Amino acid sequence: MKCPGQDTQYWNEEAIFEIACPECGNSIEFFKDDTARKCKGCDKRIVNPHLDFGCASYCQFADQCIGTLPEEFLKEREDLLKDRVAVEMKRYFKTDFRRIGHAMRVARYAEEIGRNEKGNLAVILAAAYLHDIGIKSAEEKYNSNAPKYQELEGPPIARSILEKLGAKSELIDEVCDIVGHHHHPRENETVNFKVLYDADLIANLEEEYKEEKMAFEQLDRMLENFFLTDSGKAKASRILG
Repeated sequence: MKCPGQDTQYWNEEAIFEIACPECGNSIEFFKDDTARKCKGCDKRIVNPHLDFGCASYCQFADQCIGTLPEEFLKEREDLLKDRVAVEMKRYFKTDFRRIGHAMRVARYAEEIGRNEKGNLAVILAAAYLHDIGIKSAEEKYNSNAPKYQELEGPPIARSILEKLGAKSELIDEVCDIVGHHHHPRENETVNFKVLYDADLIANLEEEYKEEKMAFEQLDRMLENFFLTDSGKAKASRILG
């Protein structure tokens, strides 16, 4: 079966259109499923300004369906995956708003720290939204939310969510590895793990000390002994100090 979005029998008069080249003004004809076309006037490669592939934004078979996607669209595709992971996390926790709020806060901190540390934000944010996804299963199976049970139960659930969303296998493997030991750093950890670890630590300490600020000496010891990135230390100092 051919994807209806790419089957020309479902197209209307707006499926083929012309634009003026932003470089030279020459007219360029686009079909709606063109990712880009080369201008005959100036030979520049121009990305389709009406680019909208719908399910191709997250479908793992998109490249087979419509060919190689332009770099401009791949960034949007990663951003959309992040948003869809957040939605699936909320669906999974349902009315457990405390855990949803924690995951959202960790993701917010992780995004800022990750940008400063030059990490892979697609991995970092997926891990941030899913890092505690094993809690519910841990409580049901072991009547405990202890870190070791979270880390045991989390990766299979995270994997099923990411596979459902069509994430790349490399991203899935790394996210599941992070989820599976997110409370226990190993030697020579990746930047992506360190970012998630620091963001989670900040959120946990913020919740623990929400009534009053941490004493300076105590915060100083935490920053020196527990945080893994300079950006995480700076963020913690601003929030907790």
